[in-house]
Amino acid sequence: MIRRTYAVPGVVAAIATTLFITSPRLRGQEPRLRQITAVTPAELRTWDLQVDRMIRSRELEMRLDREDTLIAGRRHIRYTQTVNGIPIYGADVARQTDEQGVTVSIFGDLYEGLNVTTTPTLGSDRVRELIAARTGVDLPADRAPRLMILPRETGAFMLVYTARVATPEDITLYFIDARTGAVVDQRSDAKRQISSVGVGIGVLGERKKVSSSSQGGTYVGSDRLRPPVIETYDMRGNLSRLLSILNGFTAPAASDFANDSDNDWTDGANVDAHVYAGYTYDYYFKRFGRRGLDNANIRVRSFTHPVNRNDFRNASDPVLFTFYLNAFYAGDGIMVYGEGLPPGVTVDGQQWNFLAGSLDVVAHELTHGVTDYSSDLIYANESGALNEAFSDIMGISAVFFFQQPASGAGPADYIVGNDVITPGGIRSLADPRALGYPDNYSIRFTGFEDNGGVHINSGIASHAFYLTIEGGTNRTSGRSVQGVGAANREQVEKVFYRAFTQLLPSNARFTTARAATLQAAQDLYPGNNAIANALTQAWTAVGVN
Repeated sequence: MIRRTYAVPGVVAAIATTLFITSPRLRGQEPRLRQITAVTPAELRTWDLQVDRMIRSRELEMRLDREDTLIAGRRHIRYTQTVNGIPIYGADVARQTDEQGVTVSIFGDLYEGLNVTTTPTLGSDRVRELIAARTGVDLPADRAPRLMILPRETGAFMLVYTARVATPEDITLYFIDARTGAVVDQRSDAKRQISSVGVGIGVLGERKKVSSSSQGGTYVGSDRLRPPVIETYDMRGNLSRLLSILNGFTAPAASDFANDSDNDWTDGANVDAHVYAGYTYDYYFKRFGRRGLDNANIRVRSFTHPVNRNDFRNASDPVLFTFYLNAFYAGDGIMVYGEGLPPGVTVDGQQWNFLAGSLDVVAHELTHGVTDYSSDLIYANESGALNEAFSDIMGISAVFFFQQPASGAGPADYIVGNDVITPGGIRSLADPRALGYPDNYSIRFTGFEDNGGVHINSGIASHAFYLTIEGGTNRTSGRSVQGVGAANREQVEKVFYRAFTQLLPSNARFTTARAATLQAAQDLYPGNNAIANALTQAWTAVGVN
């Protein structure tokens, strides 16, 4: 999701039950969280032994094993901590190894001293009934709620079933007590924002190539020229059908495809959603060697026109701020792009065009998919702010990859969404405070709104990225940074990509991100003091030490 001002209460479901800690004091040990940032030989020896022991005892189960796309011979393996096979929410480890299998780095969060019951009182069918009663959505059988262990801020642990539900208001994650059925937490999970080649005119009026497919005498938004299937669907204002697709009740039909009779496309939102999804794939592959969102060429599906633009006056606030004035990643390679408002209609002094018309918005949303299939940063609090920051960083980077600064439609700059949200856009990496966001950890938002400030605080990390490249002075701290310069942009992009996709654990804090980017710089550019110095100065300038 791209805009924090209009965050909507969630409607996806997860279910939780208090896990009783069985007399930990009798064993002389309180449960505690261990935050791991192991990069030195001594730290690595200690944590290598601990991780290997937990793998043998099945307290850690492998979630992902991928070859490094930037350094030959390196591997990145992710493990999830479990109790009796039940995963602990946010507890995982990312271990990097070299060509000999020697560990290079370990980052993660692990709990010690746990002794919890993992037997729920309620079954998953009963939980589905509770979700249906609360949301009006009866989840299909293949989307059964999943048991998890949920750590609480009080130090207690709860057994949870997790599920995601789409409603007209949002996509929400619920946590429901598996013993009583009570909702203990909920949060928005909408991360808001035969082949032939035709041509089309985008939202901003520029002409571009459209990779389409011939089907039944017309051309449809299905790109078969790239390795993954990239598809664009036009919902033609049918929100109920879109929600049915998002909830898994039905699959998109051939009639849902964005289409054009002569392959000379005129619907700007359809053109840009389709073309920019391809651009984003190309950026990730050409810059990082990554094969799509999951690095295995998963299908990418974009949905445009979820509502009718002229019906905005009759829309409820949740629908207005989710399907008109937003864009979001809905999971499983699915993007939804808001309709915007008719020309001349403003919100807070800004006009909103079709959200698909901005490359940085499209790349931002697709990057949420990259995160889901790599570090899986939890979409709340500091990890959620890092999730949003990474999407802004990669969204802006994709623009710089394809478009020269200050030239033509949609020139490259450090402001998110300013092609379609005018004037001003929504967030600035160069000066977060100019648009009302904190630029320093010392003034971060600490409340509960916006999933704990996932959009509000994202500028802290994205400003560190900007300072590492361009240099400058942080407005809050007054600290100056000697950036590496635009000529070295690719190096900085690779450092942040590597840290955020391959090194960070799912519950990472800002301090972990600092350590991980410095480790990524050492991995990629050993002996390059300019990169390391700029990173160190930038994180210090934004108050992350």
